[in-house]
Amino acid sequence: MSLDRRRTVARKALIIGGGIAGPVTAMALQRAGIESVVYEAYDTSAGLDAGAFLTVAVNGLDALRTLDVHEPVLAAGFPTRNMEFYSGTGKRLGEIPIGGTLPDGTVTHTIKRADLYRVLHDEAVGRGIPIEHNRRLVDGGTMPDGGVVARFEDGTEAAGDLLVGADGIHSRTRRIIDPSAPEPRYTGLGNIGGFTREASVNARQGIYAMVFGKRAFFGYTVSPSGEIWWFANPPEAREPDRAELAATTTEQWKERLTYLFADDATPAVEIIRATPGDLAGTNQYDMPSVPTWHRGPVVIIGDAAHAASPASGQGASMAIEDAVVLAKSLRDLPDIQQAFATYERLRRGRVERVVAHGARSSSGKAAGPVARVLRDLMLPVFLKRAAGSGEKSLAWMYNHHVDWGERMAS
Repeated sequence: MSLDRRRTVARKALIIGGGIAGPVTAMALQRAGIESVVYEAYDTSAGLDAGAFLTVAVNGLDALRTLDVHEPVLAAGFPTRNMEFYSGTGKRLGEIPIGGTLPDGTVTHTIKRADLYRVLHDEAVGRGIPIEHNRRLVDGGTMPDGGVVARFEDGTEAAGDLLVGADGIHSRTRRIIDPSAPEPRYTGLGNIGGFTREASVNARQGIYAMVFGKRAFFGYTVSPSGEIWWFANPPEAREPDRAELAATTTEQWKERLTYLFADDATPAVEIIRATPGDLAGTNQYDMPSVPTWHRGPVVIIGDAAHAASPASGQGASMAIEDAVVLAKSLRDLPDIQQAFATYERLRRGRVERVVAHGARSSSGKAAGPVARVLRDLMLPVFLKRAAGSGEKSLAWMYNHHVDWGERMAS
């Protein structure tokens, strides 16, 4: 159905996706005076199985502060200031901060993905924002008055003034906007992680140990309770499909990971063997550049528009920044299409730079023998530059502030 109609006043938004971007967008729009309903494809309990953990960087926490959502997020996680890098031989390669420090002393926090979903869901519901589950989007288009209609798999429909696709890297909304939109790019890596109290590690609390193993990359940190939080990125040149990943048992994952890290001077094997419960792996993807972010009254944000590799540590933070900038644009500009264009203009360059940074970081995780030697020689130099304040530093990524009080100009 055509999406090429204009709408000048935004009163109600339909938000597709109840993960991170969706609830934050709903809260930002509410502050801008626009009501919304969030439609989530899965049942409420699905968030309990939403991956292992992630970091919310200082720039993401700063954006959450705009909406007064930062405190429950901080309370659900723990501060993680630095990353230490090691080779598979155990050699320390260097250390780098995970972002800077906000004026009140806040630093980047690590949080279980399920806890972040729960906190954002509960905050949105507590503010009177409806979240409807088991509502999977299948189609959408414009109405004669310029509004938008969303059609769901269960045969129901919803109408509003605009539709925000916060439905992740495999976004249906992206396809509605542009049927020829690119597919997510497989990075050649998997992602798997878990938690254990039964292993012994020599690590400082709240500091990530990041290990470039001979066959795979491994990272871990220790929470304030003493629990070890770990992840691994097993390389796989051929992209496994979802059925294959789902059919892989915990025992098979442990056997494979044990083989990958058997020759490394790290506690990886001990940690993996000591991890209780089920393990489930996923593929890593990114979205280098999506040509069309909006058409008519429909727009995409977060991973639907610009997914970065997990190596960037910025996926959640970029989605949070998106939500605040989109809400500001709709608050200040009288025309929805003008607001969408302003949002894209302000966001595209930044997020695509983050995606490129994540791709570079991922590429070093599965290096061959010669590339490993060169990486281990050069990485200390790169880390010093990244931690500094010069043009090679990562200050551009972390020192980003979205000023809610500033009025938008077209």
